[in-house]
Amino acid sequence: MRCAALLLLMTLSVLATAQTRTAATVPAAVDGEVAQRSVSEWLLRMHEAARRRAYVGTFVVSAGGSMSSARIWHVCDGAQQIERVESLSGAPRSTFRRNDQVMTFLSESRVVVAEKRESLGLFPNFLQSNDSSIAQFYQALASGRERVAGFEADVLQLRPADSWRFGYRVWSERKTGLLLKLQTLDGAGQVLEQAAFSELQIDVPVSMAKLNQMMDNTAGYQIETPELVKTTASAEGWVLKDVVPGFKSMSCYKRPAGAAANARPEHTLQWIFSDGLASVSLFVEAFDPRRHVQPVSLALGATHTLTRRIGDWWLTAVGEVPALTLAAFAQGLERKK
Repeated sequence: MRCAALLLLMTLSVLATAQTRTAATVPAAVDGEVAQRSVSEWLLRMHEAARRRAYVGTFVVSAGGSMSSARIWHVCDGAQQIERVESLSGAPRSTFRRNDQVMTFLSESRVVVAEKRESLGLFPNFLQSNDSSIAQFYQALASGRERVAGFEADVLQLRPADSWRFGYRVWSERKTGLLLKLQTLDGAGQVLEQAAFSELQIDVPVSMAKLNQMMDNTAGYQIETPELVKTTASAEGWVLKDVVPGFKSMSCYKRPAGAAANARPEHTLQWIFSDGLASVSLFVEAFDPRRHVQPVSLALGATHTLTRRIGDWWLTAVGEVPALTLAAFAQGLERKK
């Protein structure tokens, strides 16, 4: 699991695994138009800004005492979008995304991982449906103005309606609506993780042709294409007996791994849920006593991980949700009789 789903509004593929707290500032007054926006209007505005604007910036994410950064180039031309994310910390890598095509260049191993990432349908489909989970389970509260990366930003609080999900504090650029900064908050309002532009240029002349050329230049690299097969949990023999309020099943995939003759097919199943902002993935694979020893529960920033054995199977649940929520998913997963 990566950063919270709000970051997907910006169509970024940046990892978020850090914890930080920002210095308090005195917010400016909230004008009437801003104060009256609904949660759907706020999120659609940020979505459209990320989809239509060209920008270049340095993005920093922090959680759990660690920090990472990346340089981002993003441009759109009609229905086509393309972006480049260049890591500035950790192992060197360049990730290109052209609509639903993603190419990750790992320069040290000279490998390119080519994937097609189908949209989860999180946004803006959730906001346009009659049963909008976002509007039901989050309240938007405008709370002033602050400066981020040199831009005036509206500050928005997204307060959860229950303890099944985290809250968010969002900084949205006043003129364009572009998301500049995001904090994920626990039930006490403490910052679990933060992601923000430290430097940003909006509406700059980013060359789509140059980014396309860089993305397609795989000379000298070995291309790996992970095999994903779309399926349903029911077809694979699984059911969630109790659905966590607000979370909907979005998609389900299996990653075949092959098997010996007369043995049951081995694969890892990934079942994805979301409430429109937060997401949870349930990974199920055959139990292996050599690898699967003791159940664990871990937390890195806002991302929790939980493992447990279910008969002959091993579950790994991962999500940007409270530990209680992840435990409810794990306890509700059952093998069909």
